[in-house]
Amino acid sequence: MKKSFFVRTARAEDAISIGALAFQFADYLRSLGDTSEFRLNDETILRDGFGANPAFFGLVAEENGQVIGYLLYHFGYDSDRAERRLDIADLYVEKTRRNQGAGKALMAQAAKIARDAGAEQMVWSVFKPNEIGTRFYEGIGAQRIEELFLMKLNADAI
Repeated sequence: MKKSFFVRTARAEDAISIGALAFQFADYLRSLGDTSEFRLNDETILRDGFGANPAFFGLVAEENGQVIGYLLYHFGYDSDRAERRLDIADLYVEKTRRNQGAGKALMAQAAKIARDAGAEQMVWSVFKPNEIGTRFYEGIGAQRIEELFLMKLNADAI
């Protein structure tokens, strides 16, 4: 099957479309038991992704003028490996457009961006009950990091 989409850099005018997809993603994660607040929407995307000092960058998969998937990322640093890394904040493809290569194309473009920036690895988190996401990532060759776990602390707590 010939792909009918292409991947490009996200633009400010994509914020509404990305926000709508982020809402779908949040609903899906809630259905799996995720109790996160999920505040990503078109306003926060504009504020945090397209201002003078962006907190993240984005890619979109577009088909017939419609955004069907997105990937948000930022750069980090792995002090153990003494190298840059690309941290994926979010990846979502509209449910009806899955299994057509958009997710893999978004990840491939992120990998190219990582390589071009001198990063050797990409890292991200997956909500444990998200078996669809886990199968997708493992299907493209991703490996679980079993020996680490995430921690968090509210900035005003200390």
